[in-house]
Amino acid sequence: MMTEMLKDGDGEFPVSVHEAAGTAPVVLFAVGSGGVPERHATLLQALVESGCTVIAPHFARLASSYPSEGELTLRARRLSRALDLFAEPSARISGVGHSIGAAVLVAMAGAQMWLGPERRADIARERRLTRLALLAPPTGFFQAPDALDAVRIPMLAWAGSADTVTPPAQSEWLAQALREQLPITLHVTDGAGHFSFMDLAPPHTVEPLPDKPAFLRQFSNEVCTFVLG
Repeated sequence: MMTEMLKDGDGEFPVSVHEAAGTAPVVLFAVGSGGVPERHATLLQALVESGCTVIAPHFARLASSYPSEGELTLRARRLSRALDLFAEPSARISGVGHSIGAAVLVAMAGAQMWLGPERRADIARERRLTRLALLAPPTGFFQAPDALDAVRIPMLAWAGSADTVTPPAQSEWLAQALREQLPITLHVTDGAGHFSFMDLAPPHTVEPLPDKPAFLRQFSNEVCTFVLG
């Protein structure tokens, strides 16, 4: 994958891009709070090897576990900006995201994202998205009445039973809330943690899985199958 710099207002941001030949499916990858897509090397390589065009913007690391509206809207805007530059107009586009990146994708798919009472993040709907794969998504943003009503695209959600950052109950709630309005599949991996989805986890974290490489290959292959389906 190569890295390109894109302009956004007065600033610039890097985007990792692998452009496949022809009318390949496009994957827009939304990274978690750390901001560096290459920390998900196994997943990104699997998507490339499956024949997808992969578009993965980089972001500044989020300093707080409670991101501001400005941080969230900037991520959504830059994800769409990257599609403008690197995706063909006729491409079939899937969103794949980890943690806060997954939540931003749900908002871009039409959900109302709430940060508190009367505090809604103003995220524009991205109508080019045709399906979403969500890894350890935080779903508390969407539990206000009617917040998910406009979401209509198929989803795959994956959670770990040992995740203490976004416990599997959050993905289970999302699956239950959406089950009657769209196709959604939920996997909960026994023993996986929040950072088990990353090749390179944050410092000082302890990996709970005894064979993390096998899990990385497993869920990456499932995501590829979903994206290509």
